[in-house]
Amino acid sequence: MFNPELKYLKSFCLSAFILAGSPGALAQSDAPVPSLFDRLGGLAPISVVVNDFIDVVVADSVLNANEAVEASRKVVPAPYLKYQVTAMVCEVTGGPCSYQGRDMKTAHAHLNITAAEWDQMVMLFKDVLAKHQVPETETGELLDIVGSTQADIVAVSMSGP
Repeated sequence: MFNPELKYLKSFCLSAFILAGSPGALAQSDAPVPSLFDRLGGLAPISVVVNDFIDVVVADSVLNANEAVEASRKVVPAPYLKYQVTAMVCEVTGGPCSYQGRDMKTAHAHLNITAAEWDQMVMLFKDVLAKHQVPETETGELLDIVGSTQADIVAVSMSGP
């Protein structure tokens, strides 16, 4: 999951470079680097992308072939899922939101997600990001964040016995 200390590590590295004596870097460092949240346009665009993503995921036949996933659709309403995922994306991208849901391991442990289902979800996510014309740099950063949760979500490395 997102490590808030990473932001401070990046700031430390930038400061160390500046203190090393690069006059060009000093002149360029006056402007703060915008957060991923800000580069994505804030909460409104994030919520639109999450809304579309959840709509696609909930309807996907590959993901719903997993009986545990299909059963969870009946227990966790899509609007609630959209709210939670929006709050999470807002928080992990540097926005003002505070995700109050369960950690990824707990939230997905009972779903027996396979590596193939994970790959399907990532493909759907990429498609939604492309549909909304999320720039390549921000898409890469979002995929890195999503990728950091894979070990907590994927329970089955292969779809067969």
